[in-house]
Amino acid sequence: MPSFRSVLRRGLLAAALAVPAAAAPPELRLIGVAALPAAAVFAGTPVGGLSGLDYDAAADRWVAISDDRAEHGPARVYTVKLDYGADGVRGAEIVGVTELRQPDGSAYAGRGARPARGGEVPDCEAVRLDPRDGALWYASEGDRALGCDPFVRRASRDGAWTATLPLPEAWRFRADGTAGPRPNLALESLAFAPDGASLWTATEAPLFADGPVATRTEGGVVRLTRLARDGRVLAQQAYHLDPWQLEPAAGLRADNGLAELLAWPDGRLLALERSGAERAPDTWRFAARLYLADLAGATDVADRPALAVRPGVKPAAKRLLYDFAPPGDSPGDNLEGLAWGRRLPDGRATLVVVSDNNFSPATETRFWIFAVSFPP
Repeated sequence: MPSFRSVLRRGLLAAALAVPAAAAPPELRLIGVAALPAAAVFAGTPVGGLSGLDYDAAADRWVAISDDRAEHGPARVYTVKLDYGADGVRGAEIVGVTELRQPDGSAYAGRGARPARGGEVPDCEAVRLDPRDGALWYASEGDRALGCDPFVRRASRDGAWTATLPLPEAWRFRADGTAGPRPNLALESLAFAPDGASLWTATEAPLFADGPVATRTEGGVVRLTRLARDGRVLAQQAYHLDPWQLEPAAGLRADNGLAELLAWPDGRLLALERSGAERAPDTWRFAARLYLADLAGATDVADRPALAVRPGVKPAAKRLLYDFAPPGDSPGDNLEGLAWGRRLPDGRATLVVVSDNNFSPATETRFWIFAVSFPP
């Protein structure tokens, strides 16, 4: 007799992949890839860990947040110039950097300095520009071992704190590891709704209460959560993750999680699933898939404390738009950030996906740039 978990997974997966026949898919065409050199340095800090990206149309520049835990330099957001057009990609360049500050105006502390200094250790995984006034919003997935909960904060463009968004109690770490988010698998995504009145976010992997993480054969379930600008939960829908995209070497680790969200113009969401597998201890290979998630008709699960034990949940439908499967034995790119870019002269939108090089001195930071044609 099949297990409850297997039955639940099959039901969620079937519902997730059910896309109305009339929904025409968009067309994504890869224009090219721009790269920053491995071991690049700007203004005295190593350029790495780029985990979130957004576009400043007024300046024609991108902001990219580093997930540096104030160990290689201060918590920071880089300003990036990308040179591309419909005919190809010509390059990427860091042109500025902004230090993010804590609510009291002090610098964020690194892991080693926190016991003496107090404050919070950042692990910033997403950044967005406020569509109303251009302010920075950024998300940290926290550090359970240090007692630092995930947070979403707002800052002025000079990096000074202006507000902290109240978040659901379920996103706080529990010392005993029986509830809340999993360590290093908490808030990884942030996206403004098209009207700018609300934000979407999600944990990278299921909350403890919502079941196991993805495995070789089964995917986990996360909650796509829509928050008002004051932190109220407006809606939550289940999203079914794929199983591992890559196979690890014998006895080693693998994963698959939700790395980023981005609002589609009609209210659907782009969802970037990123997977890693160890080829050798602490040596990883990466793959990613870009999905279009449709929340129409999905069950609102905001009042359900545990998805793993509650049947009858219809998750968001998902359609695969692009598969970043690494060729051959390539290590692949650790893709983590999504942003819309400038319009092309022919009217097509552009989409930029950025990789996190994990501060490897041998790994480039890469920007994948796509032209996007919306269906009529």
